Amino acid sequence: MITADRMAAVDENAEHLGVPRKQLMESSGNAIARRVREMASPGARVCIVAGRGNNGGDAFVAARFLDEYDVSVLLLGRAETIGTDIARENWDALHRAEYDTTEVKDSGAFELPDCDLVIDAMLGTGVTGALREPAATAARAINDADAAVLAVDVPSGVNADSGEAEGVAVEADAVVTFHDMKPGLADHDGDVTVADIGIPAAAERFVGPGDLRSVRGDVGGRVFVIGGGPFTGAPALAAQSALRAGADLSFVAAPNTVAGEIQGYAEDLIVQPYDGDRLAPEQVDGLVETAESYDDTVIIGPGLGNADETIDAATDFLESFEGRAVVDADALPAIPGLDTDATLVCTPNRKELAEMGGPEADDLREVTDEIEALADDIGHVVLAKGATDVISDGDRTRVVRTGNTGMKVGGTGDLLAGIVAGLFGTTEAFDAACVGSFVNGRAGDLLYDERYEGLLASDMLETIPTAMWGEDDA
Repeated sequence: MITADRMAAVDENAEHLGVPRKQLMESSGNAIARRVREMASPGARVCIVAGRGNNGGDAFVAARFLDEYDVSVLLLGRAETIGTDIARENWDALHRAEYDTTEVKDSGAFELPDCDLVIDAMLGTGVTGALREPAATAARAINDADAAVLAVDVPSGVNADSGEAEGVAVEADAVVTFHDMKPGLADHDGDVTVADIGIPAAAERFVGPGDLRSVRGDVGGRVFVIGGGPFTGAPALAAQSALRAGADLSFVAAPNTVAGEIQGYAEDLIVQPYDGDRLAPEQVDGLVETAESYDDTVIIGPGLGNADETIDAATDFLESFEGRAVVDADALPAIPGLDTDATLVCTPNRKELAEMGGPEADDLREVTDEIEALADDIGHVVLAKGATDVISDGDRTRVVRTGNTGMKVGGTGDLLAGIVAGLFGTTEAFDAACVGSFVNGRAGDLLYDERYEGLLASDMLETIPTAMWGEDDA
């Protein structure tokens, strides 16, 4: 099954892959027409009641494939207010070809003609809440009519995800829905047909620009980086990239021997020093208290080093912490056998993946099943980093193809950890990992020119916001 939000993302991803929505609308219209032919004999009177969105556009297409029927089209609203270019083009095609079309400009003017079959194409899967006029009046008229009713994608007034209706809803005898079953149709009393409209499987498998819908306009929160000691650049990059991805505040907890150096990278960072020259078990209780008291999203690992007491401290932290954490780099050895109530995203490179008990492979796409098995075994999201990234929560697995060879330079993994953490505060772990990986690669693609060497991770800080919120399709 597929939710309404996920369906919208898949539509956009398909377009990014080269399958335009206009083509999908043509396929959807054909699917509607096929279902009409199964429900009514040639010559039957068919009335299309259409809204001003793409749901109506699908039905406008269907009308062109139903010339053996007596078809009339009622548009709820004025034609100039049709919401998308492709729906408007298909309405205009009907109008110019002299199909029987009528604009219903207010609810008092709605009159359903005597017909054998009504096609409900008023509202699609992306619309929620009680029906407003004139759709509410139209729904009541459809329900009162002595005609069979075919709903397009979902009966108008029914929530595509829950199956509930907040007011009047169309009582459909049959539904033709597209690409995949919608959860709200699972208990529908009538016949439900799922029509393949040509969306490639890659639109769901590969993370694409449609997936950004899940995070745009919904970011914020605090990020708490536990890093530094032997190295200082890594935690600074992770903390800065979290800010670029939308975090409100970014803190770095680091040994007092390097705290000043980390602060010197950027005035936007808030550095909280602790005693010593590396992370050790005695600092864990204070770090856990700080992170949980402020509901921080934690990044643990960048620049920590691999001293035994540091790995012990990372393990102690993760076993005590009950919030959200991105586990990266030097903290990853704590993961095998870890017992924690925290929600984790683990970001290993290929070598670290193997050390965690995962597969050894040059091409991660060849071992997606093994990565999924590892994620299932540890009970946390795995974002495996390579030329192509693979993300899995043990049930769902996605692939990210953004990025380039210039991103082999050091520091891009730290940026990735920060982007994921910046999203993780308001987005579930799997989605934060998928979108974070896509945005990180896209930020590098916006800079990279294969004719030149010298891409720096710090340069990518400038392109992260464009990669997330801009319109560039890099």
